[in-house]
Amino acid sequence: MILVTGASGNVGSAVLQAVVASNRPVRAMYRSEADAENVPRGASAVVADFADRRSLAKALDGITRVFLVCAPVPQLVELETNVIELCRQRNLEHLVLNSALGAGSFDASFPVWHRKVERNLERSGIAYSVLRPNSFMQNVANYYAPTIRSQGVFYAALEDAPISYIDVRDVGAFAAKLVTGEAGQGRTYELNGPEALTCDEIAARLTRFTGRPVRYANVPPAELKKSMLGVGMPQWQADALLELQRYYVEGNGGETDNLVRQMLGHDPIRFGQFLKDYAVAFQQAA
Repeated sequence: MILVTGASGNVGSAVLQAVVASNRPVRAMYRSEADAENVPRGASAVVADFADRRSLAKALDGITRVFLVCAPVPQLVELETNVIELCRQRNLEHLVLNSALGAGSFDASFPVWHRKVERNLERSGIAYSVLRPNSFMQNVANYYAPTIRSQGVFYAALEDAPISYIDVRDVGAFAAKLVTGEAGQGRTYELNGPEALTCDEIAARLTRFTGRPVRYANVPPAELKKSMLGVGMPQWQADALLELQRYYVEGNGGETDNLVRQMLGHDPIRFGQFLKDYAVAFQQAA
């Protein structure tokens, strides 16, 4: 049986849906009973916490394959390593780790945390695959849509950096191929979207799609951090997000390739299709 952690999150839920569609036995791991009530048909649910090894052990009963993803928090290395260690003790067949773009090269918080977990996994002796996805298209809806709806503008410190955004549904389908055993293991996969877009290009596409002007406002990092802190974001998170934006500004993350197409057997989701599917996120309130 397959265990999908983070089943209520962006990536975990996409992986879970793809595994369910494959008709493989799958257990979804949630952090609360309330979240577990939303388990999709075709999957069973378990409530566990990365910090509680006893609950993790229960979640892993009868499991042979695991998809591992954790929220990007400062405790990420400890929490994900808890899962890896328990999987090592149980002679797991295959573990698929959701890491981050830049984990092999960028010396900053999120990538550094993920690279430490990757090393722990490499040393564990478990058969594994690692995914390093680029920025998600869904981040445009999650982070930019509120001010696009209210002001017709979105803010970032990305200058004119091109980013190969990938739809999280393609990440889910890619991960499902690995965790179900349909594709090989032992590799690290850098996952990019089908086209590289700057924020100005995203604004232009949103303008055409919504039929009203949308523009991008490039904000100095110090000002953006002040704004983040002003709405209650923890300092560690604001610093980490700004470091991630610096990663793109320094010329990383704009690559495109055919890897996702080759794995899935069809073209990946393009930004125009994403906008159609998430149209409600960008609609102005009446």
